[in-house]
Amino acid sequence: MKKEYKLALFIFITIFVIDQFVKYAFVSFSWDIDGPFMSLKLAYNYGVAFSMFSFLQEYLKYIQLLIVLIATIYLLKNKEVFFKYYIAISILYSAGLSNILDRFTYGAVVDYFYWHYGFEFAIFNIADVMINLAVALIILMQIKEMRKEKKNKEIKF
Repeated sequence: MKKEYKLALFIFITIFVIDQFVKYAFVSFSWDIDGPFMSLKLAYNYGVAFSMFSFLQEYLKYIQLLIVLIATIYLLKNKEVFFKYYIAISILYSAGLSNILDRFTYGAVVDYFYWHYGFEFAIFNIADVMINLAVALIILMQIKEMRKEKKNKEIKF
């Protein structure tokens, strides 16, 4: 097995297990804590980011699974994309599938981080943070690649 696959699998399993453990603990043991800047409060998100599309509550898990299936087919047909972004993809898949599992297990995504210092922000979870991290990594890699291509074009002329 290629080292990229091994590392991707390790990242996937690690993030998935940690996220599911923390969510289970919040649901089962009431880990609610109030803090001056951020609190830990159990909340259920029936939609996606910022509870958008919550009217699709019953169908979101299937829509999201379909999106994951389409993305997987794309990656199988375009392996170079996977190998280029395998770390970000493994983070994205683990976090996304963890949130989808929540929909099947709890009927909604389990959220618990509540930022309230200076302004109130949406309640979110580790998987949400990881999804944003993965997207940021992809964007940064794209910017780096565009700069490199631009620099190579300037050198040729």
